[in-house]
Amino acid sequence: MSRPVPVPTELSRPFWDAALRGELVVPQCPTCGLRFFVPEPACPGCMSRDWRYAPSAGRGTVYSVTVVHRAPGPGFDTPFALAVIDLDDGGALLSHVDASGSDGVDGVTIGLRVRVDFRALTDEIALPYFVPENTH
Repeated sequence: MSRPVPVPTELSRPFWDAALRGELVVPQCPTCGLRFFVPEPACPGCMSRDWRYAPSAGRGTVYSVTVVHRAPGPGFDTPFALAVIDLDDGGALLSHVDASGSDGVDGVTIGLRVRVDFRALTDEIALPYFVPENTH
């Protein structure tokens, strides 16, 4: 069985469109400057509804990580590393970290430098995930 595919909403459509192009974008509020994720109707910092998506270089540091051994549903391969990534250009994302080319899930540790990559789930949805920064 295949993995569940995200269903874009009005708020998240620009995020998924950018991911399909191989670009990472995050909500940013021009009023207070806060970069945040997940997209919300209003900025969680100042409640402004005037936020926009801003490009991210997609590089950061693992802030926190857990290894999931029990699949949350059909289509998930376990074990996998789920981490909070502090982005260098502001904000944080909860994402999978694929370290299969190195030490696998054991290689995903707090402080690990990572960069974004994208994995196509369908012709319309690409999932951003992170890999160790030194991975080509």
